[in-house]
Amino acid sequence: MSWSTVKDKVAIVGIGQTTFGRGLEDSELSLACQAISAALDDCRIPASEVDGLSSFTMEPHREVEVARNVGLGDITFFSQIGFGGGAGCATVLHAAMAVATGRCQVAVAWRARKRADKASRMWAQTPRVLSDEWQWSRPWGLLRPVDEVAMLARRHMHEYGTARDHLANVALAFRKHANRNPGAIMHAKPLTRDDYMQARWISEPLCLLDNCLETDGALAAVLVPAERARDLPQRPVYVHSGAQGLPRQHQTMANFFNDDPLEGPSWATARLLWRDADFGPEDVKVAQIYDAFSPLVPLSLEGYGFCARGEGGPFTEGGALEWPDGRLPTNTAGGSLSEAYVHGMNLVLEGVRQLRGTSTSQVDGADTCLVTSGEGVPTSAVLLRS
Repeated sequence: MSWSTVKDKVAIVGIGQTTFGRGLEDSELSLACQAISAALDDCRIPASEVDGLSSFTMEPHREVEVARNVGLGDITFFSQIGFGGGAGCATVLHAAMAVATGRCQVAVAWRARKRADKASRMWAQTPRVLSDEWQWSRPWGLLRPVDEVAMLARRHMHEYGTARDHLANVALAFRKHANRNPGAIMHAKPLTRDDYMQARWISEPLCLLDNCLETDGALAAVLVPAERARDLPQRPVYVHSGAQGLPRQHQTMANFFNDDPLEGPSWATARLLWRDADFGPEDVKVAQIYDAFSPLVPLSLEGYGFCARGEGGPFTEGGALEWPDGRLPTNTAGGSLSEAYVHGMNLVLEGVRQLRGTSTSQVDGADTCLVTSGEGVPTSAVLLRS
């Protein structure tokens, strides 16, 4: 299938989300159904017309339950994507390809999660974790994803002089955006540089404020053919380009066996993403970059071509990521660090809001947006345009 079959032929026309929080009473299934129903209400498409579903493998067998509880029609396409935070944009990409090729007419991509329960975190499930490739690293102290990202951050600091101030720039920018977003968990919690520098260590050189928010919640997006999108109430947001990437010799999170551990999956994804696009990084007006941990932002800025190798840290200087005057306003709803961590699906919805003109940190003239998924794992990205 040529990408020209998909490019600008499919639009996101509905978005929906639940309240974000910790310890929400609703089940993952209930949260998923609420978000999907809200997205369908947003575009005024009856649930019975949905015939395509795209979600995360971390929600096993959920299609049947969602279809029955929301009242969907006959499902003719369903897909699930693995690798946690690397899957968010791929759910949209798979849905777009299915719609563009006629496998379905109305597709829903979603993520629901209950993460506040500590027992749900993979590093709390020692017997299961030690049965896979992590048996070679967990016993030696790399217990959590933050420990692995801390090694990449330290390597970047050693090679290029990246400093904690650069990571603080990321956390501060996203917190300012969250402070304007009433739906963000950190909406009413301003952050200063002193707060950042004095925060307790989690895995040196990463402190508490370099880590995402463990969040309960759900988000969903509805995709339809472009010709139908023009007749629906919301401004269409078109899927212009999309890609997934898994580089040679990759090891999840740590990149130990790559020729260069600082060239992670974003580099492989970016090559295909920009190859199929009609514009480049210099034309992107606003970005939503996966930020489970703050160092992933400078690494992704380099991987997706916004700056040269080793310049991801200095790129953040001078308010570059901030609204309204930064050269690349990023994670304008607060991102995973300050809005909510729902495996990056909230970044997709904020990209849609920016191109609709409804963000709480709206970028003037925003007509293009890059959304990325997790760096460090097999990943994905989409370019959206209005």
